[in-house]
Amino acid sequence: MIPYGRQDISQDDIDAVVNVLRSDFLTQGPVVPLFEKTVSGYCGAKHAVAVNSATSALHIACLALGVGKGDVVWTTPITFVASANCALYCGAEADFVDIDPRTYNMSVERLAEKLAEAEKAGRLPRVVIPVHLCGQSCDMAGIHALSRQYGFKIIEDASHAIGGRYHDEPIGNCRYSDITVFSFHPVKIITTGEGGMALTNDGQLAKRMRLLRSHGITVEAADMHARAAEEIWNYQQTDLGFNYRMTDIHAALGLSQMKRLDEFVTRRHALAKRYDEALSNLPLVTPWQHPDGYSSYHLYVVRLKPDKIERTHREIYEELRAAGILVNLHYIPVYRQPYYEAKGFNASYCPQAEQYYSEVLSLPLYPLLSGEQIDYIIDSLESILFTKQI
Repeated sequence: MIPYGRQDISQDDIDAVVNVLRSDFLTQGPVVPLFEKTVSGYCGAKHAVAVNSATSALHIACLALGVGKGDVVWTTPITFVASANCALYCGAEADFVDIDPRTYNMSVERLAEKLAEAEKAGRLPRVVIPVHLCGQSCDMAGIHALSRQYGFKIIEDASHAIGGRYHDEPIGNCRYSDITVFSFHPVKIITTGEGGMALTNDGQLAKRMRLLRSHGITVEAADMHARAAEEIWNYQQTDLGFNYRMTDIHAALGLSQMKRLDEFVTRRHALAKRYDEALSNLPLVTPWQHPDGYSSYHLYVVRLKPDKIERTHREIYEELRAAGILVNLHYIPVYRQPYYEAKGFNASYCPQAEQYYSEVLSLPLYPLLSGEQIDYIIDSLESILFTKQI
């Protein structure tokens, strides 16, 4: 079986984790802050807050920006459900902006139209969460310009995108956003097993997210209430937080993986180029790359041309999987999920997202994918697309 993605774990990675297991700290030790410093330094952001998942990072990012009951958060429908769920965790509502038909990211044009309508209705979003689908940056300059006009905050969901660039600068520097979130799930560019991180250039937002990730507890005397000066208090809970901490074990793996981040992304680009060349004559559309960016290529999504293929989207999907090629679909529009349909969303809510969903497949893409495997994928896809169904 060839999965659509998988981790690349080296002996150095294993040794780094074992070193922590043999140390005095398995959690809340020195490795987490070192990992945070390494990622923030790579990206050019001032602060980083490591947590146990990107979902947790999205949640505390929303809370740090004041999202609560009565607010609305906008994101793209073509993303994992966490990009919308984080708003609901805060008691707010989630809404969706249709996608650009070439990049598949949030459309700045549709965003501008939706903002103009929302302003008239007195229902502007508190936060907009653009998602860098497949590792390619959204048009962050355009989204940022709209944020200045309409007053919303921005969380970049860069779960797919560490190692990518935008306007020749690292994704994650928060030049065009308040907070950027990364994921370190095993299928992502680097992994910590499970884990995530929120980056920001705002010291107060970083402080707030650090408090929220650990039960709302502070150990800083300056942040404790007055009675700490007279009684014994080695910590105080000053807010309602969560147990979203990353362990030193996970951070050690991430710290080791960071040494190969650029190598991983370069390899993904080489594989994507191989796909681009081999699939150019097939009845499908290969990923278009905007000249303003450099994708980390977390995913390689092809778009079928239904009018030139005699098989259905589902048939192609099932035949590839039957051949041992575990293609995936990124993503079913979030508003099509039963939970969101029950909130009143319907299948025609975002037309471009609907068209995308009916035509796309994610082909396997990860650094350990061999030349023989990619040749097999290409040959299988060609055979299935050009074989008439009996």
